[in-house]
Amino acid sequence: MSRTEWWRSAAIYQVYVRSFADGNGDGTGDLDGVRSRLPYLAELGVDALWFTPWYLSPLADGGYDIADYRAIDPAFGTLDEAEKLIAEAGELGMRCIVDVVPNHVSDQHEWFKAALAAGPGSPERELFHFRPYSPEPPNNWVGEFGGVPWSRTEDGEWYLHLFAPQQPDLNWDHPRVREEHEEVLRFWFERGAAGVRIDSAALLAKAEGLPSTDPSRPHPFHDRPELHDIYRSWRRIAEEYGAALIGEIWLPDAERFTRYLRPDELHTAFNFDFMSRPWDPAQLWESIDLTLATHAPVGAPATWVLANHDVTRTVTRYGRAEDTGFAFERKRFSVPTDLALGTRRARAAALLTLALPGAVYLYQGEELGLPEVEIPRDLIQDPMHARSGGVDPGRDGCRVPLPWEGAPEPSWLPVPPDWAGYAAERQAYDPGSMLSLYRTALRLRRSFGEAGPLRRLRADEPRVLSFARTAQRDGVTWICLVNFGPDEVVLPSDTELLLASGPLSPRGLLPQDTAVWLRA
Repeated sequence: MSRTEWWRSAAIYQVYVRSFADGNGDGTGDLDGVRSRLPYLAELGVDALWFTPWYLSPLADGGYDIADYRAIDPAFGTLDEAEKLIAEAGELGMRCIVDVVPNHVSDQHEWFKAALAAGPGSPERELFHFRPYSPEPPNNWVGEFGGVPWSRTEDGEWYLHLFAPQQPDLNWDHPRVREEHEEVLRFWFERGAAGVRIDSAALLAKAEGLPSTDPSRPHPFHDRPELHDIYRSWRRIAEEYGAALIGEIWLPDAERFTRYLRPDELHTAFNFDFMSRPWDPAQLWESIDLTLATHAPVGAPATWVLANHDVTRTVTRYGRAEDTGFAFERKRFSVPTDLALGTRRARAAALLTLALPGAVYLYQGEELGLPEVEIPRDLIQDPMHARSGGVDPGRDGCRVPLPWEGAPEPSWLPVPPDWAGYAAERQAYDPGSMLSLYRTALRLRRSFGEAGPLRRLRADEPRVLSFARTAQRDGVTWICLVNFGPDEVVLPSDTELLLASGPLSPRGLLPQDTAVWLRA
């Protein structure tokens, strides 16, 4: 495959390996299962696959607690299978992106086990953030999962873990930590990976001395200036292989966000602002305008995300009466959801995001219209649930294994019996299904080639979101139009209907919560 800037406009499919496809029938998704479904992904029409961590792990946090970056967890397969998967995907026209988790490792990683064995004051402990015994934690920090991010070892010292206790934070001031991660990048690029997704990319660096948070001073571990030098060194390595660096960066300040996207740092980063907005045209326009305006000065492409393995699934989120954007603090049990409404909006949102300039990320199961599952409390595995004191249901509800053929099989998370109706095999032959909508939209999106910038249309209609883009390949202009309001909308004259997210009215008008693509 050629070394192009593919990441600027790619449709990238996120594979949560543990829940994607089970190749050996043990209830856990694996690489053999993914390989068997590569034709499905190719037919879907995506350009690249992003794999959440498949490395050796105790799975204390869904694989984001990594014990060995150079080994595949036996539950998923082998390194040889991973290499075959990357090669086979490439033969079908899909690049592969692997996850890296630089902020922390597993407490079963050889480095941390050596640090515990070596004891206080040892060089081995310098690779982490250990602090001497004290009655109270060393500072007032709050962890990313909530609670105190410090735990004690048997010898009384504290160690830092911004996430679960099984995920000790690495000390990025230590040169060995930097060298190791640069070697890991090369290891996967040599095996054909076309890029890396960087987990919690804005958390690695910590302020000297690990001071307590103070509103009058810069945050001690969010968005530290030292991070930029780290990513410049990573960029130099990625350029050697024609690979892309993709950051997971949650920052409310758009200007600070785009600092990571300067030409010598990350190639692109997830746009969580768009995902966090409610189903409202003014809010979504504001996010689109903000995103495009902040990316333009650094020459970076925008990215559009509706869901991932951490957030409430789109059809559920959009079917709720409350604010329909995503926010961690609003996740809770037993929230009423109108799935018919959520599905209608999710179908319209799919056409909206796929029409925007830049790259789009699709989380597995979104193309099937899967809803969030409320997992029984005694079966929840996500540590976020326990760290919240049982208030937050955690993220397992969006990680339930995909239904492929009819009745669900036993699996590591319970699959609802009624999910047989969402099965990929059933939807593949239904022209009105969510899967058929995504397949058609992705095919059309690819046919438009490198379409030009967005031109806003119908700005005088507050309940309508519409824009046009012109394909560079053939000069054809295509229009995306979404109706958010209760009044049906007349489609522009002299246009050809390419695709609709739902049926038009008997008079050919566009109903509420429906989107169309038109050729001018």
